[in-house]
Amino acid sequence: MRKLTREYTSTHGFYSEYNWGQRFGSTVIPLEIWDCPGNITVETLGTPLSHFRTIIFVIDIRDLYNQAIAKLVDFVIAAYHVNPNIHFEVFVHKVERLQEDDKVENFRQINERVLDRLIEYSPEYEQLPLVFQMTSVFDHSLHQAFSRVLLKLIGSLPYLEDLLNVFCANSQSPKAYLFDIRSRLYVATDASPVDTMTHDLCCDYLQMLNSFGSLYRSASGSGVRHIAPSASESSEGPEVSDRQAARRRRKELFFPSAAALLHSTHPGTALTYHLITEHLALLALMPTPVFESKRGLIEYNVVFFREGVQEIYEVEQQVRSGG
Repeated sequence: MRKLTREYTSTHGFYSEYNWGQRFGSTVIPLEIWDCPGNITVETLGTPLSHFRTIIFVIDIRDLYNQAIAKLVDFVIAAYHVNPNIHFEVFVHKVERLQEDDKVENFRQINERVLDRLIEYSPEYEQLPLVFQMTSVFDHSLHQAFSRVLLKLIGSLPYLEDLLNVFCANSQSPKAYLFDIRSRLYVATDASPVDTMTHDLCCDYLQMLNSFGSLYRSASGSGVRHIAPSASESSEGPEVSDRQAARRRRKELFFPSAAALLHSTHPGTALTYHLITEHLALLALMPTPVFESKRGLIEYNVVFFREGVQEIYEVEQQVRSGG
């Protein structure tokens, strides 16, 4: 099975629709995802590989994978000739079927066989940046693997990371993620290393909120800074006025928040959730005493973070629409 992703022209801006089988969802950048069956070849794909930015090749860890490796090598060589900058990701899937030692050994064998087969064709393929990841549907490794793929495709990633770094520094948060709500993929995180346990906790918490959040609604959401339009803004053209009006409408939207205590031992850790846009949410860890004693400051930092993300959205929307 192969998944191929490419950017596609859209007027949806920062968010757009992507096709995943017959289901549709929202993501942070315009993507068109092709989910291809295992028997497809370069010749039967029907579209030049130069149109794609990423190829995700899925291999069952318990399959007789010689044939799968041969197909992967064919795709790598064909794509490399037409687009040397294409990203190759290999998901070694269904790893839950094996014991830990067998899992590591099979993963190592697949990695080595692919690289050996590529070197047989030409030594220049030895330095090709192939990324191998073990995945399973019985944990969040598949979400984490797809998140890592997504990070390579987001042009505004450095700006989102800077915003998260500033938020973590000002809020005493050791780790924060910006998640796409529906897919539960993180589209940005701060500079600290990604911890699998922390990532899984965030995914579980987000799944729970997605399941039950629609049943509840607070009388008021987190605050926003209301900025009156200046005289210079009022005197500018209709396009600027429309952007200012759209920004004020977004500030009036409902932005729910939530928090959970992860463990009761002192000092404890709190996991917080703040809706940033209609499709994105900020999940952050922080010491429970900090969350309880400085909640107002944290909410204030969230407001500034939200405004920063919304400004990036406006720029992306303007670029996508050709403005």
